[in-house]
Parts: sequence; C-alpha cells; structure tokens
Amino acid sequence: MHTLNLGILAHVDAGKTSLTERLLHVAGVIDTVGSVDDGSTRTDSLALERQRGITIKSAVVSFAVDGVTVNLIDTPGHPDFIAEVERVLGVLDGAVLVVSAVEGVQAQTRILMRALRRLRIPTLVFVNKTDRTGARHGGVLAELARRLSPAVVAMGRPEGLGTRNARTRQFTAGDRDFVTALTDLLTTHDDELLAACVKDGVAVPYARLRARLAAQTRQALVHPVYFGSAATGVGIAELITGITEFLPATGQDTEGPASGAVFKVERSPVGEKIAYARMFSGTVRTRERVRLRGEGDEEIREGKISAITVFDSGTDVREPSLPAGRIGRLRGLHTVRIGDRIGESGGAPPRAHFAPPTLETVVTPLRHQDEGVLHQALGHLAEQDPLIGVRTDAVRQEVSLSLYGEVQKEVIQATLADEYGIEVGFRETTTICLERPTGTGAAVEFIDKEPNPFLATVGLRVEPAAFGSGVEFRREVELGSMPFSLMRAVEDTVLETLAEGIHGWRVTDCVVTMTHSGYWPRQSHAHAVFDKSMSSTAGDFRNLTPLVLMAALEAAGTTVYEPMHSFRAEIPADALSPLVPALVKLRAVPGTPVTEGSVCVLEGEVPAARVHALQRLLPGLTRGEGVVETSFERYRPVEGAVPHRPRTDRDPRNRKEYLLRTLRRVGGGQDLAPGSGRA
Repeated sequence: MHTLNLGILAHVDAGKTSLTERLLHVAGVIDTVGSVDDGSTRTDSLALERQRGITIKSAVVSFAVDGVTVNLIDTPGHPDFIAEVERVLGVLDGAVLVVSAVEGVQAQTRILMRALRRLRIPTLVFVNKTDRTGARHGGVLAELARRLSPAVVAMGRPEGLGTRNARTRQFTAGDRDFVTALTDLLTTHDDELLAACVKDGVAVPYARLRARLAAQTRQALVHPVYFGSAATGVGIAELITGITEFLPATGQDTEGPASGAVFKVERSPVGEKIAYARMFSGTVRTRERVRLRGEGDEEIREGKISAITVFDSGTDVREPSLPAGRIGRLRGLHTVRIGDRIGESGGAPPRAHFAPPTLETVVTPLRHQDEGVLHQALGHLAEQDPLIGVRTDAVRQEVSLSLYGEVQKEVIQATLADEYGIEVGFRETTTICLERPTGTGAAVEFIDKEPNPFLATVGLRVEPAAFGSGVEFRREVELGSMPFSLMRAVEDTVLETLAEGIHGWRVTDCVVTMTHSGYWPRQSHAHAVFDKSMSSTAGDFRNLTPLVLMAALEAAGTTVYEPMHSFRAEIPADALSPLVPALVKLRAVPGTPVTEGSVCVLEGEVPAARVHALQRLLPGLTRGEGVVETSFERYRPVEGAVPHRPRTDRDPRNRKEYLLRTLRRVGGGQDLAPGSGRA
C-alpha cells in the first residue's frame, strides 16, 4: 500500500482541527465528528487543548482511502506554537493549507505558505467555512493569488455562500472558463503543453490537462483550491479526491539502509521518552540498536528500540517494525532529541527555519521549595520544544525563557501547574536582540606568558559575515599542530561564548578564525603519574578561549539589532490621521497607505517590543473597526540607547572576576600565576 504523510496547516480559528475530524469521519475512522468547542476532537488530546479550544501540540492520526495510507498530522494554528509546525514540515509529503472564507488570508497563512513553497512541499488550499455569514468567494481567491501565490486554480465554485445550505459545484471539462484558466496556468510551467496548444490550434484534451495538473502540483508549481465547510461536510469528498489524485503518495524503499527523522518527543506518565519518527528508507525493528545524530552534531549516539507503535486507522498499533514511508512512535531511545536523524543521514529533508523567538521572560516559582524541580521541569519542556530557550543566571538565581508570545507563556504556566505541580509567575516580557560584529578584531594569549594563567595558546580573529549566515568557525593553524580534542574544545567554547556578546546578546553572522595554537604535551615526573600542572588539558583551552574571544569582539565592536515585525492594518479611512502619530511614537515605520472606498490599508514595520502596544491602541483609534496582523520580518540596528542584557555568572569581559570565578568553579585555590597554577 502507498503512503502519504499529510500536514494540515492554517492560521488560528480557520477550522483546521474540524477539517481533520471531518476527514476521519468521511474515511470511516470515526462514527461521530468531534467538536473543538466541546473538547471532543481526536487530535486535541491534551486537557489544556480541550479547555482552550486550540491546538498546542502536533498530533498524528491515520486513515486509508483508495489504497493509500494517509498519515495526517494536525498542527497548531496559533503563531506562538510555530515551532511545532516547523518540525512537522520536515517529514511531510504534501499539505493542505486551510483558509477561512470569512477572514481570508492572515499573516500566519502567509508565513506558512512561504515555508511550504521554500521547501517545495506539494500543497492544496481548502477554503473553509463557506456556510458562515460573511463568507466570500472572489475576494478570497484574489487574496490567495495576490498574497500567497499567483499559481492557484479554483477547482469548483461555492453556491449559497453564508448559509447552512452552502454547496460547492466542482468544475468539469464542460466549464470553458475553468478549462481556459487551467490551460493558461499550466502552460506557464510547461513548454511542451504550450507548444501543443499553439501547434494544433485546438483545445488540449481535458484528461491531459488533469494529468499535467497532477504533475505540476506534485512539483509544488501550482496549488488547486477547494471550497467547502468542515462543519457541514460540504466539499470534503472533493478535497479527498484532490488529496489522492494530486499529492504524491508513493511506495518506499523498505529494504535500503535505515534513514529517518524525529519530529516530536514526548514523555510518558512515568517519564519515559517517546519519539515520533518518520522513516524515509529502510526499516527499524524492535530490539534493534540505531544511530542518532542531531543537526550539525558530529557525535553519534546510539539507542535500542524497546517498542514500536505505528499509526493505523485512527489509532496506534503495536508492531514489530517501522518501515519506510510510515510514521510511528519509538520507545527506549533515552538520548533521543527533536531533530535527530535515525541511521543514515541522507534521507532527511532540510528544516523550515522559521524565525527564532523574539521575546524573553523571567520565570520564578511562587514557592521557594520548587526552585530545584522547576529547573528539571523546564528542561523537560525544552526537550519537547527546543525553541523554548532556557537561560540560567547563576548570579541572580534567575531562569529566563525565550518565547514567541503571551499565549505560549500562559500555556507553559498552566503546564507547569497541571503536570508538575509547580506554581510560577512571570516578569514583564522583554525583547531578544542580536549582536553582529561591526568590524574585524583579533586577540591572542600565549602559553607561559603573563598574564595568561592557563597552559594554552589561543589566538582568534572575528570578522562580520553576511546577514543570516550564522556563525562559522575556521582554522588558520594546522589541524595536526595539537591534539584534535584541544582543537574541538576551542571550537565548542567559541560557540558557547557567543551566546552572550559585549552587550549580553547572542552574537551571530560572523566568522571566527583560530589564528594561533599551542600546548604542552602530556608530561610526568620521573617514575610518577601524570602531572596536570605540566601538561595542557582541554580545560585550559575551555577557560582561556572566552578571554581571547571577548577581547577580539571588543576590538571588532558589535552592533545590537532588534527584531522588527511587519504589520498590515485595515482601518476606516478617516482613522488614518490619528493612527500615524501613534505609530511614530511606537517607533514604527509606516508605508504608503492605500485607500479603497471607506477602507484604508496601511503596511509597515514595528519593533517586536511594540506589537502588543499597537494591538491595544488600534481599537480605540479606529472606533473598534480596525484590524491588524503582524509577523516577524527582520532585524534592524537599534536606534538610540543600546539595550543591555543581564549577563550570566561567567563574564570574560572582566578578566580579574572571570579568573576568580574560574578558580572557584574548578575547586582550586592555588595562585594563578603563569606556570605555577591551574584553573
């Protein structure tokens, strides 16, 4: 049987989970369609999801149709949980992007579509809620073409919009306007089809057009659009036909080398890790040892699979193996992490790389005795969502979390209370900035020369790199000039140290080059054991590298960048005058307004720190008629006073304090003079 791993994606409240329920009902998996409002849906299994009526964690459910096993993954729609969507995209064969016929294309819709197109994931569009008051047809199609992709084609036309009797009439070969529009769209990407139209001078057979539509959809060149209602079931059968006809369900190489990807990790009630994995080739089996490697990791971990469950017909079934193409849950992999590749690394597709979180807050336990267990609980949450950055400040005894938004903060608070019994509070949310080197800087410390107390020579040069390039580590020294373990200690420490730059923010978009190296080989006194006071260790390099790197960064200088969100506000035309001065006070950069009748559309950029203020101000400035959508756009240099982030306990900028802390940390106590002591 062929397999199709299908993602359902949408902005919040577009009806994504309701569509999932309806698909399961039509496929015969469930007898009754669950309700989001009643908390009875199959995929929203968490108590918090049922209480809030939103999807927080991705969920997998399976059904069969026309000889195809469809593994359907329901993803969160709220932008605060975009990390869940990011991990799912890497294991999909195709997707259905859900858009509300009432609200139309939202900021989150555009973010999702950009990711789908960038990864070339074949995508159908389902315009939901045609039975709702205010549902639109032509306007939504125009928005899809203008704001998502011009390569969209409606496969039918809704009738009775905005009523419970809303229906959808599918187009056929007899609809000349549809055939003409389809031909025009397909010939844009198909020279052979274009030549056939021009040469023959007659219409291309509809069967051939349909076949070419399937081929181009599977190449993510065009996107068929379906109209319907998940609430009433209208248009669902036609959508299922489109899924099986236009999306790529194929057989898989189950006999090749095992290659898979882990896109979700959860813990059982007893704390056992459970990994959700999709196999791209080969097969893994119970009691088999498998190799695990994270993105960018050189270290290979191993684990032994103790049990496998495979999703099938609306539930998960215990099976002895997980073959290529299927999605299952693996137990027994104690060191597994989200994003790990299983076995051979070649099968995993690239990740989506949504924007990282731009907000940060300090979390504090309301009961002093919960401080220890809070760290453990936050560690478990970070395992399930790696983009929840947990940052500990040992000096202030504080823990900070990086987040996407206020809803995510509320969910974390409720999860800690419900699952761990920990009541916490949060301080005011602040913005996460970045630092980029302004120029080039270099520094070096030589072994056995004051004021270097460590048995190591390290020289580093920091240079700016292209925006979005991240951090690259290079070597100008011979790789064999000292043991690789010492080289690796320098590289690892460089990456760790760049988490806090001159102003306390993460340093990115730079090249760090190791220019000098030196060490003392392993030595011992005559007839004695190894003497670490005479021999260089990895600890010497880990302790010295931050001093050298921060000195190089100081010489280079850094610029602090703040996150910016794009905004699109639809307001009454007469409300533009009071809105513009308010935007200026928020340090926003408005564009040129476009007025269409009594409605004015204003687009621009606003600092991420001011987004919530804009959302609060808009109703009062527009008599409650204005709406605004925002999404992360880019980073820009901070204007005016540079924000400083409180640093953690290891700050190499203050050499004396850093050396004293280093000495205390390693439990020494001896003098740090060169050659006479070790830190």
